[in-house]
Amino acid sequence: MLNFDFHNPTRIVFGSESIPRLADLVPGDARVLILYGGSSAEKNGTLDEVRAALGERRVQEFGGIEPNPSYETLMRAVAQIRREKLDFLLAVGGGSVIDGTKFVAAAVNFPADPWEILLGHGQNVDSALPFGSVLTLPATGSEMNSGSVITRRETQAKLAFMSPHVFPQFSILDPTKTYTLPPRQIANGVVDPFVHIVEQYLTYPVGGMAQDRFAEGLLQTLIEIGPQALATPEDADVRANLMWVATLALNGLIGAGVPQDWATHMIGHELTVAHGIDHARTLAIVLPSLLNVQREHKRAKLLQYAARVWQITEGDEKQRIDEAIERTAQFFESLGVNTRLAAYGLGREAIPPLLAQLEAHGMTAIGEQHNIDLAVSRKILEGAL
Repeated sequence: MLNFDFHNPTRIVFGSESIPRLADLVPGDARVLILYGGSSAEKNGTLDEVRAALGERRVQEFGGIEPNPSYETLMRAVAQIRREKLDFLLAVGGGSVIDGTKFVAAAVNFPADPWEILLGHGQNVDSALPFGSVLTLPATGSEMNSGSVITRRETQAKLAFMSPHVFPQFSILDPTKTYTLPPRQIANGVVDPFVHIVEQYLTYPVGGMAQDRFAEGLLQTLIEIGPQALATPEDADVRANLMWVATLALNGLIGAGVPQDWATHMIGHELTVAHGIDHARTLAIVLPSLLNVQREHKRAKLLQYAARVWQITEGDEKQRIDEAIERTAQFFESLGVNTRLAAYGLGREAIPPLLAQLEAHGMTAIGEQHNIDLAVSRKILEGAL
């Protein structure tokens, strides 16, 4: 097992009717900015619950954070906080709202151009405003980690940063808030954590036995409950498990002491920026092809994945790996998530601009062994046609 540091300070408040706990979780003298996305939080009553729980505190609101939060939008929130001298942030929404809130928290008192936070991958962040979250869409795990991905529309850049200063102080997870989500978002909410887990698991063996078993259990849970989450939207147990698995997929636990890949995400980010494809759906496009192209480098873990997650034990090694990759793609497709570029109207002509963007953003040696250069990325994209 690799050496590691693990620390996660986020308090999780899990269960139905937990939003009133904000009355105790948010400091009584806080000057609060509520950040949210579109109109769903207002329509389903979540914002009203949040407002009621905050009581007599000074509260302002900032809406309109996009599914892929933009630097331009978030800087307007930064300006509002500076102007109104607010000192506590509350994200109400899914991963994009929470990601955006992390950036805002870091940017308010950042001494230089806040875009430098992204260019420096967060290593230059020395402080951030305190914040919490009310999660309404399980998918990204942002509610219990220190990572964030932000898009700058002006330059077509989608960059990530991490900082220990942007862990949420707390996150409220109420599974009943997912009942009214459209099927597309639920399907995305299954695929996204599935790939998060795979990116930390399907690398090469380092003897992380507990991490492997944790990851395999989480993957099997998603395979079991994914179709149920779509078929029975108000199944409390299914939605509770989906919400908690999505959190556990990226809170640092299964990634401690093991190599991590993330090339699927790096390539997927460029698809989102260039073509507006949902983040989770870009992952479903890239992952099966990446596993196929990288099969020799990932051979041992692919065989383990085949046996332990999919119970594939018959056939030679090539056949077992082939079937494991095929079963992965079939699982995504069974959720209504397409795994081919052609399904999104993209052909071979789309590949060179994507490679140019990868090069422009320095993504020329990605993957757990840094061996995915532009030529390998081309093969991965061609394999996803």
